[in-house]
Amino acid sequence: QVQLVESGGGLVQAGGSLRLSCAAAGTAGTIFSINTMGWYRQAPGKQRELVADITSGDSTNVADSVKGRFTISRDNAKKTVYLQMNSLKPEDTAVYYCYMRLSVLGAIQPIHWGQGTQVTVSS
Repeated sequence: QVQLVESGGGLVQAGGSLRLSCAAAGTAGTIFSINTMGWYRQAPGKQRELVADITSGDSTNVADSVKGRFTISRDNAKKTVYLQMNSLKPEDTAVYYCYMRLSVLGAIQPIHWGQGTQVTVSS
């Protein structure tokens, strides 16, 4: 069994920066590989939207609304995905969820989700 643990959210003023992290941890003896990793966000009263994702080949996809301000990266050795958020705006306020597409012993697993971390940007 694999779980994703997020960290790094919080309260920041507009123009500030935050870095989110999401690490995958398996129970003892679980062998897994990670394909695509990414981040979604959901603001109050809005649908969940894709923020950015990164493939196992390090190809990235970033939403237009955050392009030039947010950067996604991954550390395969640490089984961790990061989201560096700069020049934050009040409209970036949301709960941010990481996700991973992974395989266990070659078998593709359902998408795994983190628990969500709140990001609040004050004006």
